[in-house]
Amino acid sequence: MGTIKTTNIETITGSGTLTLGQSGETISIPSGATLDLSNATQTGVGGVNTPAFLAINSALQSISDDTMTKVQFNSVLYDTESGAYDNVTNYRFTVPSGQGGKYAVYSKIIIDSEVSSNLDSASIEMRKNNSSLVGSGNNEFIFLNNPIRYSPVSVFAAVQLNAGDYLEVYCRIEATDATGGRVLSNGNFGAYKIIE
Repeated sequence: MGTIKTTNIETITGSGTLTLGQSGETISIPSGATLDLSNATQTGVGGVNTPAFLAINSALQSISDDTMTKVQFNSVLYDTESGAYDNVTNYRFTVPSGQGGKYAVYSKIIIDSEVSSNLDSASIEMRKNNSSLVGSGNNEFIFLNNPIRYSPVSVFAAVQLNAGDYLEVYCRIEATDATGGRVLSNGNFGAYKIIE
């Protein structure tokens, strides 16, 4: 209806809440205008990358030869949902109720053949609801004719997850003498929700 032209709007007292518009209205910022919030305390603007968690394996884990085995990430560095990651029994992240969406998921471990042999191959696999999600054949490193002692293996993906879906990490080791090997400590397993 009309245009107010001014350089500053403040409350009468200089403190408190200043309200623009009312319920049901839209406040529009014209094209070419800049809304500078760099010096403001912002609440309710944008989004956050939560739920999020990061866990590590704090101990060596023995792995039988040529057997997909769940990696036991037993130490939680952070878990924004306090219990979405189970580090005691199932070693899995479960998407909390109402938190479905796109997630970035990742894991990295170091596989060791121990001292008695070398690695013919090593692989890592992330599973969703116990079905392969990413990894395995695409993340398998084969060292035939040139076996090695250690191998880092990793996975990363952006995936759609629904409430109740769970993620776990598995690995496989094949040693030259079929004795298996172990996962060294301080590998990691994590995820965070992507802001859409």
